[in-house]
Amino acid sequence: MKKSYMMEDLDCAHCASKIEDAISKIDGVNACHVNFLAQKMTLEADDDKFESIVNQAIKITKKIEPDCKIQV
Repeated sequence: MKKSYMMEDLDCAHCASKIEDAISKIDGVNACHVNFLAQKMTLEADDDKFESIVNQAIKITKKIEPDCKIQV
């Protein structure tokens, strides 16, 4: 499954890169791209684990960039 999410208050391109790298390492993630300029994340992952992966991605994002929100 592949979905895109808007990211609210993503303030730093370096943080966007760190978020992308961390989410890409989650088991079941096939690809993750965070576009800082568009404030958008595209996530491609296994269908059966997708909801769990999105929840993990939200936690990772909060840890790296506390003010950033993924609009699910």
